[in-house]
Amino acid sequence: MNRSHRMSQDGNRPTAVVIGASAGGVEALQALVAQLPHKFGAALLVVLHIGTRRSALPEILTRAGRLPAAWAVDGEPIRPGRIHVAPPDRHLLIAPDGVCLSLSRGPAENRTRPAVDPLFRSAASAFGPRVAGVVLSGALADGTAGLAEIARCGGITVVQEPNEAAYPSMPLSALRHVSVRYRLPVTGIADLLIRLCDTARSVMPVDLRSTSAVPAPQREGNTPMEGEHTLKRPTALTCPTCGGAVEQSSVDSLPYFECHTGHRFAAPDMGEAQFEQMEQALEVALRVLNERTELCRRLAEAARGRGQVLSAGRWDAAVREAEQRAKVMRTFIEQGWERPIDDEDEGGLAGTPGVG
Repeated sequence: MNRSHRMSQDGNRPTAVVIGASAGGVEALQALVAQLPHKFGAALLVVLHIGTRRSALPEILTRAGRLPAAWAVDGEPIRPGRIHVAPPDRHLLIAPDGVCLSLSRGPAENRTRPAVDPLFRSAASAFGPRVAGVVLSGALADGTAGLAEIARCGGITVVQEPNEAAYPSMPLSALRHVSVRYRLPVTGIADLLIRLCDTARSVMPVDLRSTSAVPAPQREGNTPMEGEHTLKRPTALTCPTCGGAVEQSSVDSLPYFECHTGHRFAAPDMGEAQFEQMEQALEVALRVLNERTELCRRLAEAARGRGQVLSAGRWDAAVREAEQRAKVMRTFIEQGWERPIDDEDEGGLAGTPGVG
């Protein structure tokens, strides 16, 4: 069946359902997936705030309903009728081509990784009107900005009825700030998703690359995905001594930098203080990596002593990873760094004893 024929039959049936939850979310997710049929016509992608903790969430969701759930794997194809769960300490994203998943250790958002907003943004960009975003029980406001992006791109926005949610803050935030199309209890959300995803046609191939009616931002080359580390120009410099915001002034032609607690630096001293701060940060990172290597080595030995071969192997792999990262960090520290000098130093003052 060619793409145009398939599109004419499917219309804007959601290709993916992205779901975000936090506190109280396990129970809401269990109740939701328990209502979904075995032949569900869309992929489900789930973010629950678990941080770096170990979790049995995929097993819990698999037992709760008829759909298989598993930790998402980087590069894994997006599959209808499957629940892809964001693993600990990784943002779950949809690749720009809309065909596969991507995992990222990008910056924490709303104080958590995984976070809901990065998944929702990437889904809106990849699928436009062919995505449904669902915000369930949780504290504070994660998911609000991402749901707004789904709405902007023509997707379907759904929020759990706050009066039913164990922790209503996330649903309430979404309702206050986003034009939400559906506000329903969990059982109503399940019924809605079944109707939207038209399970009678779920056996048909799904064109995951269909474009949205609202143009999504185009990516070029190796442009980082949403949710990855991207360096933007700082809005302000900070004090190398206390971390406070710094204001720039000048005395005649010499720039000065002063923070709001009173630390003051002439430009050359600011540069040197910042350089020392950078070196210290790298050395702390190297120390922690070296200590992690030793910790993992000890835990591997302990596991072998208990006859736990698989566990020992995992700790051995962690040793190798920490050693490799420490090697990279040593390279950064040992490299020469550019140390600019001012024009007045070129006359021989730089490095002269008693000058500086």
